[in-house]
Amino acid sequence: MSVTLLRHPAVRYLMLGGLLAAAGALTLAQAQAQAAEPGTAELYAEHCASCHGTDRLGAMGPALLPENLARLKQADAARVILNGRPATQMPAFAETLSAESAQALAQFIYQPPAEPPRWAEPEILASHLLPHPAGSLPDVPVFEADMLNLFLVVEIGDHHVTVLDGDTMTPVTRFASRYALHGGPKYSPDGRYVYFGSRDGWITKYDLYNLRVVAEVRAGINMRNIAVSADGNYVLAANYLPHSLVLFDATNLGLMKVIDVTGENGTSSRVSAVYTAPPRGSFIAALKDLPEAWEITVRQGRPEVRVMATGTYLDDFFFDPGYQHLIGAARDGKHGLVIDLDSGKTIADLPLPGMPHLGSGITWDYRGRRVMATPTSAPVPYPSSTWITGKLSRPCRPRDRASLCAAMKTPAMPGSMYFSVPTATRSTSSTSRPWRSSKPCNRRRARCPPMWSSTATARSCC
Repeated sequence: MSVTLLRHPAVRYLMLGGLLAAAGALTLAQAQAQAAEPGTAELYAEHCASCHGTDRLGAMGPALLPENLARLKQADAARVILNGRPATQMPAFAETLSAESAQALAQFIYQPPAEPPRWAEPEILASHLLPHPAGSLPDVPVFEADMLNLFLVVEIGDHHVTVLDGDTMTPVTRFASRYALHGGPKYSPDGRYVYFGSRDGWITKYDLYNLRVVAEVRAGINMRNIAVSADGNYVLAANYLPHSLVLFDATNLGLMKVIDVTGENGTSSRVSAVYTAPPRGSFIAALKDLPEAWEITVRQGRPEVRVMATGTYLDDFFFDPGYQHLIGAARDGKHGLVIDLDSGKTIADLPLPGMPHLGSGITWDYRGRRVMATPTSAPVPYPSSTWITGKLSRPCRPRDRASLCAAMKTPAMPGSMYFSVPTATRSTSSTSRPWRSSKPCNRRRARCPPMWSSTATARSCC
């Protein structure tokens, strides 16, 4: 398309008048459309507020705030409004709302509210539900099964949990859960109680003996996960919104303390994850917006926070078997850190691409040393590296000399941790490959064959 500059004043005035007339017609059309359709806020109040809350903080349905909708594209949200979601309580509004109204609602819920949402001590206390206080139900199971052989199936699609008898693989019961459970169930030390955390901040305590929800409380608006202390006395919730850690008495989920997550410079932070460190008698939390990890120890009912500087922002993390080291994935998706929890110092930097969920990783002994594997969705270039006795070895390559190979085979010192970098499979097929181990290194050259699994490839040098 070409544009010609018109210099004659009469032509300019004529064109300006035409543009103003067109703009006026467009404005009139918009006004007529707005008159025909209720305002977006009124649409939300009429069709959405009963399930998602008048303040969009969630009720029966999830909170509808930008932070809670990060994994759903706006265009997809409009389609969900019109078509609903199968196997959920989200109905379809295609016969009630026009496509334009659905799009307006999608835009509305992706905008931050006029006032920042608040979820502090008064709101937490008001949300507390206690249908069965501690000691009010029998202390023996109401069904016959091996209580140490039960499976819990979390059904994300329709927000239910099924309890399975592990001997017969038959359902014992099935009950409705809160929206979008996340972070995995956490158990009391005796196995009687299980705790669930939901994306929209709810903590549910369930009695496996009596098959009843015994207590619930909402710790936040957008929650990452929960952790239960090793002695079973406390539950700690990690929040994205608001920026807080919330400590509860595990007995009835009574609120003990809201810990504001703010650094010394005044910067507040979301919490990436929190896990229990049983031998240390503490919780460890990684922060998403501060280059810190926190160790929280509860003494005489009061949480004490110890700050460990990490030098980078951590996402998920993992412990070595002795809980002496924390292995965390950096948010830049390129590397990870190893932190000595005793000294609080970073002792190794790992090439860890893909920002994997390290909390889903496992460790095992392999040929006299401990290795680790964890799923990741990002491809990782060959070769990988191995962290040995607190030092990061350089990459293992086919041309490496036998001396490097021998160094990599050095037996582990007590308390040391060997780390194998996980990588994605070269094939895009989801077909499982049979697991095979690495071949031993020969004297001519170091060799790094892969160890295949159905979800990831762990390459262990020599």
